Amino acid sequence: MADSVNPSHALFDSFVQAQTCKETQQNFIELCRHLKVEPRDYKHFYSKLKDRLNYWKAKDLWQKIDKRAAHPDYEQGQACHQNKCLVLGAGPCGLRTAIELALLGTQVAVLDKRVSFSRNNVLHLWPYTIRDLLNLGAKKFYGRFCSGSIHHISIRQLQLILLKVALILGVEVHTGVTFEGLLEPSGSTGWRAQVSPGSHRAAAFEFDVFISAGGGRYVPDGFKIKELRGKLAIGITANFVNRRTKQEAQVQEISGVARIYNQKFFQALHSEIGVDLENIVYYKDDTHYFVMTAKKGSLLKKGVIKQDFPDVNQLLAPANVNQKALEEYAYDAADFSTDHMLPDLEFARDHAGRPDVAMFDFTCMHRAENASLVKERKGKRLLIALVGDSLVEPFWPLGTGIARGFLAAFDTAWMVRNWGKGGLPLELLAERESMYQLLSQTTPENISKNYASYSINPSTRYPNISMSSIKPTQVIHTVLDRNADFTSLRRLEDLLSWCQKNTAGYKHVKVKDLSESWRSGMALCALIHNFRPELINLSSLDEYNITRNNKLAFDLMEREFGITPVMRASEMITCEKIDQLSMVVYLTQIRNALTEKDTPAGNDGLFLEACITLKCIFNDPVVPVSSSEVGGSELCYFCNKHLYVLERGSAEGKFFHRSCFNCYQCGSTLRQGGYAFLSDMGRFYCELHSAAEDEEVDEGHIGSQV
Repeated sequence: MADSVNPSHALFDSFVQAQTCKETQQNFIELCRHLKVEPRDYKHFYSKLKDRLNYWKAKDLWQKIDKRAAHPDYEQGQACHQNKCLVLGAGPCGLRTAIELALLGTQVAVLDKRVSFSRNNVLHLWPYTIRDLLNLGAKKFYGRFCSGSIHHISIRQLQLILLKVALILGVEVHTGVTFEGLLEPSGSTGWRAQVSPGSHRAAAFEFDVFISAGGGRYVPDGFKIKELRGKLAIGITANFVNRRTKQEAQVQEISGVARIYNQKFFQALHSEIGVDLENIVYYKDDTHYFVMTAKKGSLLKKGVIKQDFPDVNQLLAPANVNQKALEEYAYDAADFSTDHMLPDLEFARDHAGRPDVAMFDFTCMHRAENASLVKERKGKRLLIALVGDSLVEPFWPLGTGIARGFLAAFDTAWMVRNWGKGGLPLELLAERESMYQLLSQTTPENISKNYASYSINPSTRYPNISMSSIKPTQVIHTVLDRNADFTSLRRLEDLLSWCQKNTAGYKHVKVKDLSESWRSGMALCALIHNFRPELINLSSLDEYNITRNNKLAFDLMEREFGITPVMRASEMITCEKIDQLSMVVYLTQIRNALTEKDTPAGNDGLFLEACITLKCIFNDPVVPVSSSEVGGSELCYFCNKHLYVLERGSAEGKFFHRSCFNCYQCGSTLRQGGYAFLSDMGRFYCELHSAAEDEEVDEGHIGSQV
């Protein structure tokens, strides 16, 4: 009885039971006011809320959140405590990402122009997503969540669950606010969002991380979208009122029936009522939800599509669709596929009060070429990432959307964690793209079955993942620094022009670029001959003897000018593509060496010029700053083999092949900012095994970015 009269308990119950976005927000505000806790105090909000709400009904929820927050990945909320993130879109993927970032200690604000959660469509859940949501307290907020054999949930209910968790963790969620674009830094002001209404306090929020989860409607500048066009596929979704009667409860769901597996059913459907489908799915949730792929011929014959057009946009344009006929088509398909067992079928209503039935073009799906990028303006960097439909549009009948959406949310949170810990932009972007490569291949069968160990760390979810399958040099285009654009272009053009001028007229030499034109070695030899003809006899060279030509040029440049090769001569044959980054470094040094008459071998100025060019173009700080550091005698700290410039990394004053930077105990690849170094032993460990030798750890220290 005491619980019912305690105002804070009653407010908490109202918050938990709220069934609309507006009601949830209002009840939460009232609860915070009553408990005198300020949601904007995001660093301490959750702990204060928990301390002041001493209510037995909340304890189970606190335990679940505390268990999640205690995971080592979050470093007790300190991993990203200096970062601020704006998430665009309060859909399931945007909110799920916001929750992870809040656990990392990030100050998070979510914007959504909608003021209500009204999407009735039902999402199929993979086993790991069910476990994940249960661990966040989904049952507390939605008692029917995944009861028995039910493995799905409506988008609306999922949003409500995630909204409530996000609010509890101190995430600011602003609905009814339209995002108009990014505002670049100005003066002392950092990155901000242009919003409508302009007076909204979200307009003053400065951030260094931006997550676009706004669906296909908004993809930030800098991302390229691939169009995946296949065979014509017309999708129909329909939601009917679920009155939760015994008769409705007895109707069997259809988890996914395709024509290829049940031709008799689809033939009967076509012959008896004229509805011709490729597949159909039926889930029972807040509504009776159907999604199907219909054949164009039957849609034309039934008058759903008024006129045939070869262009799918014209074909499915609102003016070419008979809405009443579409409703009848969906009704007939739903009624027949459930063997007429659903009584009094009535369409549920969408956000505009219309029958909730829609037709879509599944022919063309879109996916981003990259999952993330970094922009820099006036010295202020912004990490931008895509999640949800902004990243990959799902094919709804397959039921992969939310499972892959959550995987991408976790992968993005892992990247933000490394960003907050000072990770180098190119390295964390390359790691994120390595994960993104796997996303479209994931299935319930090929991801890890150890759901209890899942975290934002990709290695807990993807078996045998290679976190470095994409190299930093492959994501150079995703670091956008307008300040360097003109300088970069001019430097490249100047270098190419100089190379062309000084190799013009030489036989078997035609320099067109700063990569493939140098494969045969003839262009390098021509450069040397043009300035120092006594060093080389061009008539003795064979353009097809690539290894010999390059070895001759490399050896001469190292002996005469102290310029170390950036790769082995034999690699000029074996490598599939000449790395432009490598050649820019090397050719810049050669140009300086050949045009400076009195420059002694090994002068730092030669290499510094190459580094400046490299940094302007590629924004890659891993290149050493002194030519003396890359002399022919330098060896890898780990394997003791020759170390070339483009293979090189460094930490704790040690230089090594980046591929050799592994944990001494388990052999896992180490990251800058994510290792422990035992100075007495001279050994590097991953964070997991950093306490392998307790007495040595006390004398070592945790690695930081070098």
